[in-house]
Amino acid sequence: MSNQSNARRRVSGALKVGVSVMFAAVLSACVNYAGIHSDAKTAEPQQYATQQSIPAGQGHWPAADWADQFGDAQLKALIDEALKSSPTLDQARSRVAAASAYSETAKASTMPRVDASYSLTRQQYSGTALVPPPTGGSWQTENKGLLSASYDLDLWGKNREALKAAISQLQASQADAEVVKLTLTTSIARTYNQLARLYVLRDIAQQEITQREQIDRITAGRIATGLDTEVERKTAQANLATSRAALKSLDGQILATRYQIAALLGAGPDRGLQIARPTLGIGDDVNLPDNLPADLVSRRPDIVAARWRVDAMTHDVKEAKAEFYPDINLSAAIGLDAFGFGRFLTAASRTASVGPAIHLPIFDAGELRAQLKGRYADFDYAVATYNQTLVTALSEVATQLAGVRSTDGQLVDAQTAQTAARQADQLALVQYKAGLTNQLTVLNADVNALAADQSVANLRMDRRDQQIALASALGGGFVDTSNADQNARVASTTETSAAETSAAAEH
Repeated sequence: MSNQSNARRRVSGALKVGVSVMFAAVLSACVNYAGIHSDAKTAEPQQYATQQSIPAGQGHWPAADWADQFGDAQLKALIDEALKSSPTLDQARSRVAAASAYSETAKASTMPRVDASYSLTRQQYSGTALVPPPTGGSWQTENKGLLSASYDLDLWGKNREALKAAISQLQASQADAEVVKLTLTTSIARTYNQLARLYVLRDIAQQEITQREQIDRITAGRIATGLDTEVERKTAQANLATSRAALKSLDGQILATRYQIAALLGAGPDRGLQIARPTLGIGDDVNLPDNLPADLVSRRPDIVAARWRVDAMTHDVKEAKAEFYPDINLSAAIGLDAFGFGRFLTAASRTASVGPAIHLPIFDAGELRAQLKGRYADFDYAVATYNQTLVTALSEVATQLAGVRSTDGQLVDAQTAQTAARQADQLALVQYKAGLTNQLTVLNADVNALAADQSVANLRMDRRDQQIALASALGGGFVDTSNADQNARVASTTETSAAETSAAAEH
């Protein structure tokens, strides 16, 4: 007996070795992802030279209510209205809801599934096939009711990675919604500032009309005394008509800008007619925070969204890799199956099944490898998009800061020029009235004064526009709390290195 037992053990051991060798041979012949990898990595803000263009200051990051710095209650009310009723924001919220639903679908794939089914089939069985008479050749009604359950063991993490990718896409969609919100509030503030600009230019145009009406009256008096001719009268009248036309043009632009704001609010054009003249103040001093550019990645929603998409693509790559390994699904079912209704609810009609289902890709004509290459291409694109978004963000901050500094310098000279031009204009008008100079001198002085007034007004509005744009470039009060930066950095530096990927593929 001992010899027989030893012999059986030797045979059993040999069979196990043989099966193991055969299984290893099958696995070695299976498709694999050797040689497919990516070297793309997300950039760090510190690797870009910004010390001169974006110098650190003692300022603060913009708050969520950054527009309040201009002291205009109407602007605050308009922004609040837009955040409640804008269709653009509704679109963004819908995209977030869709991403949330997709993540719930992905989560369901990681859980067991239980189904119930019932079928009733009326069938005539063949009299010459496998089923013998009397069932063969007769009509039968089959009743089948089953309660089934299945669960994917997900040994290689395919479903888990799909869930992580879906969650990352949801986070990206939420950050995208913040981008839309910031873009909307910035657009309202800048358009509102443009409305303020037009009102100031209208004031200047109205003053110019008053000035040219005075020139027209003086010219009429000079003609009566023989100092001027009909040529000067027509010139004065032409200039006055031109100024009045400019005023009407500004009125049209003011109306169109009101309509633009109404559209941003998600309202009809009549809503724009209710918008009063802006009363915007100067705003806060421009001073950058001291933790630029490092913290910009968590303050800009577009950077956060791009970072989450890198994370999502990383999990997509892992999911595609898991497709190369065996997929094991456990299933079980219990129920009743019987011909006719009389025996359907009897113990003899019980049926049950249980067992695993194993799927192993061996030859697929390169489909899985092509799929993985596509996922890596998507990953590379996401990394490139993130890097470009970061570069663009740094450029926007530097550009708007430079604009503010430049405008401040221009304003000093423009205000000096304005004072001199206004004095020259008044002096020329007095001399013209006294008969000491001609109309051309007065008109030239008037044109110079008008240009100086417009230049100062435009520079002041430009500076406020640059303040608004700078607040937006710094994130507009957004703060990321999703840890996207840390998660994606770990994923991008550990999962995409060529050495690691190649080693995993060949193993």
